[in-house]
Amino acid sequence: MKDDLGHPVELTAPARRVVSLVPSLTEAVAATRPEALVGATDWCTHPADLDVPRVRGTKNPDRAAIAALEPDIVLANREENRELDVERLRAAGIAVWVTEIETVDQAFASMARMFEALGWDEPGWLGEARSVWDVPVESSGRRVAVPIWRDPWMVVGSRTFTGDVLNRLGLVNAFGESADRYPHTELGDIDRGDIDLVLLPDEPYVFTADDGPEAFTQAPTVLVSGRALTWYGPSMLTARAELLAAISSVE
Repeated sequence: MKDDLGHPVELTAPARRVVSLVPSLTEAVAATRPEALVGATDWCTHPADLDVPRVRGTKNPDRAAIAALEPDIVLANREENRELDVERLRAAGIAVWVTEIETVDQAFASMARMFEALGWDEPGWLGEARSVWDVPVESSGRRVAVPIWRDPWMVVGSRTFTGDVLNRLGLVNAFGESADRYPHTELGDIDRGDIDLVLLPDEPYVFTADDGPEAFTQAPTVLVSGRALTWYGPSMLTARAELLAAISSVE
């Protein structure tokens, strides 16, 4: 089989040892075949009781530690992991499956192919999540902005999974036509009268009640789960209802 970027990845038997460098995929593997997960990054926080060796972060994985775990395959993502690390792992003889996910539909299709590549049956939770997101939502026309960092301010732009999630919630991403996926911007471009709502997630920047809302004087804000807004995998079972509840709390 070929991964999402077209690189051939062949396993001679179903994967028994998996290292995941992507929090969403770590959760997906843990929910499907937890005994196969033998390594994950420091950013892999779900499931909450995950107890596997850590291989540092998504951008600076410890390749020697990964090799020492003798994985059948390493799971990576084009956006979250560096091409250099993928290439060096492959050069060391380690199979690496790279995903590319920019929409909800891509998430479901990519994970289905990933489980096929692992030699596993598609898990039941994946079909359930598809059903959750197949429910149509009428567009409210509400324009929203999603900062992901401050000082400097950065927001969700075009061609992102999060942007598609917003669309499927009936919202309009105010920066959805940006040339960049995560453009830098000024606070004044976010805090303006024609933006109906600003969603402040708790990752990658940890916006809190005391760090974020105070910056906005025109646009109303609501704190949301970064996992619900940006993760694919088992989180998609509950993310839609969780986000709709948060959004509807601010009219």
